[in-house]
Parts: sequence; C-alpha cells; structure tokens
Amino acid sequence: MATEPGSGTPGNASELAPARVDAHHHVWDLTVRAEPWITGAAMAPINRSFGLTDLAPHVQAAGITSTVLVQTLGEIAETREFLALAAASDLVGAVTGWVDLTSASVAEDLAALAEAPGGDHLRAIRHGVQSEDDPAWLCRPDVRRGLRAVTDAGLRYELLTIPVQLPAVQATVADLPETSFVLDHCSKPAIARGELAPWADQIRTLAGHPNVSCKLSGLVTEADWATWDVASLRPYVDVVLEAFGPDRVMFGSDWPVCLLASSYGDWTMAAEELTAHLTTTERASIFGGTARRFYALP
Repeated sequence: MATEPGSGTPGNASELAPARVDAHHHVWDLTVRAEPWITGAAMAPINRSFGLTDLAPHVQAAGITSTVLVQTLGEIAETREFLALAAASDLVGAVTGWVDLTSASVAEDLAALAEAPGGDHLRAIRHGVQSEDDPAWLCRPDVRRGLRAVTDAGLRYELLTIPVQLPAVQATVADLPETSFVLDHCSKPAIARGELAPWADQIRTLAGHPNVSCKLSGLVTEADWATWDVASLRPYVDVVLEAFGPDRVMFGSDWPVCLLASSYGDWTMAAEELTAHLTTTERASIFGGTARRFYALP
C-alpha cells in the first residue's frame, strides 16, 4: 500500500469528528542541523528538510485542525525552536520536547523552557529510549528523578520504546502513578515479521495502568514498507483498542517518517478503516478527543 508522498486523500474526514488532532508529527531543517538517524538509501524519501508549510495541505485534506509537534533529537535547542514555531502557528497546539532526564539541572531546564518564547505550548517530554542499550534504562534512579521533575512541572511523558523495553515501561508507570504517560507507536511491534507475542500480552498488562495512553501511530513503518495493507495492521490495532479503549488511544501520523511506507492520506484512511467498527463517539475520541484531553489542547 506504499505510495508516493502526498498521494491519498481521506474520504470521510469530516464525518468522524468536527475537529481532529494529529497527535504525533515532526519537522526538521537539515540546513540548521543534521538528523543523524536519517542514513542510507532506504531513508532517501525523508532525507530533506520538512516544515509546517509542507505538512499543511495534508492535514487540511485530512480534516486536522490541531497537531502535536514531537522532538526528534536530544537537544534542548531543537525544543526551543519548536516552541517558537508553535507560538507562530495556528496549527501546532502542543509541543513534546526534550531535556536530559539524567541531569541534576533537569528541573531548572524545564523551567527555562516554560519561560522561553512559546513555552506555554510545552506539554510533554520525550527521550529516545529505544536507542538506549540498557533495556531497563527507564528504571535508573537518575532517570526516575528526571521523570518526577517532569511531573512536578505539570508535564506528561512520551514513551518511545521497543518491545524488549516494555517490562521496564510497566515498572515505571506502576512506580509513578501520578505521571501521565503515552506510549508512542504502540511500542513498535514486529509487524513485518507477523509477531504478536509477547508484545500483545505486555500491552494488555500495560493498559491496566490508568495513567497510560497509547498512540495509534508509526505502524506502517514497522510493517513491510512495500507490501503492508490494512489486514496486516489489524491484529495489532485490535489489541491496542481492546486493551486501552478509545478514550486512551489517539491518532498520530508520524509524518514525515510515515513517508517511508505511506503517504499521509493513505495512513489516515487506513486508521479510519481500522476503527470503522467503533461508534461515532469512540472514533471522535481517537481522532481528537483523547489527544485534546491528554495534551490539554484548547
């Protein structure tokens, strides 16, 4: 189902909800700084700069009225730039930024971001835990101290993890019940290999913690980029929907990363098809309501 970037237009966007949210997208400017993770021929489709003007026609076609701009790099400078972008944009309603959770100055760093231009758009913090060699990185005392500082600052935390790290995720959300977490990309199940276990059981256990939500995002790039279809995604989406329920699931495009496997429109249409069996109210939660509550969007 992979297509050229920009192809595909959702057919019933206006029927799902009066105002929809894309709870997960990125931008980057390669003239400002490199994205070291974009390497090799396979990544060529996204090895260029992407800005909000590039995103605008896609969200408009999908009926999206507000977005969450999510960090890509472990640099506070990027977060400051994203906050300024949000302040100047009618589209970006919230920013998920980055601070060094292990730093002794994490509380001061968070306070400084809140005072920066656009700082009122800062709603969450994320770190690329998926790249950490230690599968229990989230359980480190210095990381836990940082997570508590995030909570004390009135912010949420986004979990960018892979399945082998889910035991540490479960321990962390259990030990920090006052922190609001969201699991990015369903923790990247092995869709291309057709593996459900043990991921599915881990997701069900994780969903037992009421302080955790889940993003319906990033799945097409965990599937086979060239041959994925809705049927290949459905078992994983069904697990997430049954475990978390629509009130704790939110749609995200993961644009422009999704362009490796799908256009913005094709992924949006796939998400609509995967949730078509739900009620209008439930779909409205997934495509807007959950994200608005979680990120305290206007």
